[in-house]
Order: sequence, then C-alpha cells, then structure tokens
Amino acid sequence: MKKILIIILMLAIITALVGCAEDKGVDVKNTYEKITATEAKKMMDEKSGYIILDVRTKDEYKGGHIPGAVLLPNESIGKETIDILPDKDQIILIYCRSGRRSKEAAAKLVNLGYTNIYEFGGIIDWTYDIVTD
Repeated sequence: MKKILIIILMLAIITALVGCAEDKGVDVKNTYEKITATEAKKMMDEKSGYIILDVRTKDEYKGGHIPGAVLLPNESIGKETIDILPDKDQIILIYCRSGRRSKEAAAKLVNLGYTNIYEFGGIIDWTYDIVTD
C-alpha cells in the first residue's frame, strides 16, 4: 500500500513539473507593432524587402504620399488574400492620414495571417519627403 501511495505521489509531482515546463516552441506573433514615423523612416533607410502601404483613399494618395508607397485602401482589405501582398512574412509599413485607418488595416492584416506589420500612424506626422501623382 505504501509503494502505491509513493508511486501516485511521484506521478503527481512529475505531472506538476511537466505542466510548469517552459514552452520553447515557435513564438507566433499575432499582433502588429506600433512605431513612430522616425522609426519607420529609419527602417526604410536601413532595411530592404519591405513594402510601404498607404491605406487612405485614392484621392488622398494622389494628393501626396510617401515615395514608394503602394495604395491599398483600408476599406478594400477583407477576408481574402491580397494580391499585392503575396508574402505574409514580408515587412509591411502601414500609414494613413491620422493613424485611425492604419490601425484598423494593421489589425485586419494580422487576422489574415501577416506576421511582420509595423503601423506608424498618419502622414500628418511624416516630416520627410512626399510625392504627388
């Protein structure tokens, strides 16, 4: 009887220790990162392979946008894969006018499985070059 009690106690301890073990699995990023316009500019200057996503309307985009930015209005981001964003692990830098739509777009992209999203607010905070169409 004593041996059975010891075995049960040992199994309980082992189970407790396994439950407390540190998870060393893959860290899955399920959110986007909020950065400043200055941090976004630094990434643009130092990194490659990123895409700058302008989520404003077509008219707003034509009125002035960050050089190299691609237009993808927030309203057009739905539940399907986006053709202009085939790589879900690519660095995506998102902005709008004031920051509201870029936050919404970033959250939508995360829900679609994109993993490397950086939202940097609005073009009203951008103190660097802009271009017009």
